[in-house]
Amino acid sequence: MTNDSSETDANWSVPETEVLTQARDLLVSDRRGVLATVIRVEGSAYRRPGAKMVLPEDGAGVGHITAGCLEDEVQGLASEVLAAGEPRVEHYDLMPEADDDVWGLGVGCNGRIDILLEPLDETYRPAVDAFAAGHDIGVLTVTDGEHAGARAYYDPQREMFDLGDGFDADLAERVREVAAELTALGKADAVTVELGGESVTVFVDGLTAPSKLVVVGTGHDVGPIAELGAQTDFRVSVVGFRGAAAKADRFPAASEVVSTSPARMTDEFDFDANTYVVVATHNFVDDRLAIEALLDTPVPYVGLMGPHERFEEMLDDFEDEETTFTDAQLDRLYTPVGLDLGGGSPYQIALSIVSEVLAVKHDREPRHLRTREGTIHDRIELSTDGSG
Repeated sequence: MTNDSSETDANWSVPETEVLTQARDLLVSDRRGVLATVIRVEGSAYRRPGAKMVLPEDGAGVGHITAGCLEDEVQGLASEVLAAGEPRVEHYDLMPEADDDVWGLGVGCNGRIDILLEPLDETYRPAVDAFAAGHDIGVLTVTDGEHAGARAYYDPQREMFDLGDGFDADLAERVREVAAELTALGKADAVTVELGGESVTVFVDGLTAPSKLVVVGTGHDVGPIAELGAQTDFRVSVVGFRGAAAKADRFPAASEVVSTSPARMTDEFDFDANTYVVVATHNFVDDRLAIEALLDTPVPYVGLMGPHERFEEMLDDFEDEETTFTDAQLDRLYTPVGLDLGGGSPYQIALSIVSEVLAVKHDREPRHLRTREGTIHDRIELSTDGSG
């Protein structure tokens, strides 16, 4: 396995969606590689269970599983995993009081981390194919015992399992409730159950389709919003109402760039409950038509660029036309768009907007983390009969 530090640094901060895309590309090309996944965390850690890193045999790793404490170590182990052709779980103790001279120096996040390293093979294909198609899926992997590496998939639409070789049907039923919960949440964790008098640990990884961020407008301020949206794991679409400006090469971070009209916008796009919208046409009439259409959809967030006074004028026009909105509809409208971060440059404005979208998506009230009690990341309490 190659390990060019400059390449590793460049690939460390890619969006999580890109990691799964790289895994799929590796499988499609029949190249060999290793998938490293955080499966359990005790204490504090930079990443939570489900964080992934793809390690191609012929290139540098993509993604990250810590803040840089273990990536080089894991890169070095990947060759051993490929040579053995079998998965393995590595345990790292980053606590200050640990006896290990290397990992007990207070590096990282004062936690204990278990990482699953496995050859990336066709058993993982259903996961990356479902993700690429925009479908949610639960990936279940046995991490210990004679069936270590056995895989099953949970389909939330059918509420059924697809079992791979070595994955016991009774075991799947024992973790059904956990699989359904974690898949719905897009979270991951390892659970241990008693089966046939033995303890079996299953890592359940809920992969949910990326949320969509639709930016309505094609001005110069749209590019930074699209770029930061893509970097934070949104699948970004740019919608323009003036065809000449709606060009893909102007917005390389967007998955698609489309020219349409306010009247046809909701017919051409599926504005569902997993879609977040920023309206930034800077055209009063276009903004008004877009807002009216979007508030009739189930999107949880519509951000509108512009000052309070401009929106008040818009509301007066709606009233003159006898167009009214419910409180529930207006609660989903954020204008002026963005958090009050104090910045005024294009990227600072974009950061405030994308930060607000993330806060709404994760149901968080924006505030300083120093005022938050408990852990930074929410913990999930799972329960199964006989689970550990």
